[in-house]
Amino acid sequence: MKLEIIHEDEDIVAINKPAGLLVHKTRIDAYETLFALQILRDQIDHWVTPVHRLDKATSGLLLFSKKKAHLPFLKSQFESKEVDKYYLALCRGIPKERTGVIDYPLSNEYSNTKQEAISEYKLISETELPFNTTGRYPTSRYSLLEVSPKTGRTHQIRKHMAHMRHYIIGDKKHGDNRQNQFFESQFGNRNLLLHSRELRILHPTDQRQISLKAKLPDYFNRILDTCGLDSME
Repeated sequence: MKLEIIHEDEDIVAINKPAGLLVHKTRIDAYETLFALQILRDQIDHWVTPVHRLDKATSGLLLFSKKKAHLPFLKSQFESKEVDKYYLALCRGIPKERTGVIDYPLSNEYSNTKQEAISEYKLISETELPFNTTGRYPTSRYSLLEVSPKTGRTHQIRKHMAHMRHYIIGDKKHGDNRQNQFFESQFGNRNLLLHSRELRILHPTDQRQISLKAKLPDYFNRILDTCGLDSME
């Protein structure tokens, strides 16, 4: 496997992580043998370490540091919520408001303790398909949302969309199985349709803001085209 490198300089490197690839080894997927960290180190023949997390099922932009000395500065931006992150998500239904803020505390995977979790969203495109997927209406509506998480909780976007009942298509853990099955049978989709599209962060050497962008996977674009949705790329 060869990773798509979006940006590389002496200090950082950003890739477009494919869906289904772990960032690094974890006990949750103890039998996996391929990791973005390991592949990238071999590919560029240089030490790297991830600056932030990205779910295994989520595709898109993932940033690595090439120098240990830069890690505190880079990670502190995520911890202090100074990084702007933008995701694209194909969801069931259309939000009543074109823009909004989801302020809904979430518990982590190992504790019932609730933690602050805030996401902002914006409606990018909407569609109505001539299929009855709920048993109630002759058509079904879907929306492409740009979601910007302001905190970094596990599965935050997936859980927040589920809280709004605008389930992300392909989300087998927090989503709607009927919608997932429909998109698999109708469009051949088996992927989580959530993509990390853009990251804005201060560069560790001169503190200038840089904007890194990752193109949508082909399967995501194909489904958007088929459904008549525009990603604005």
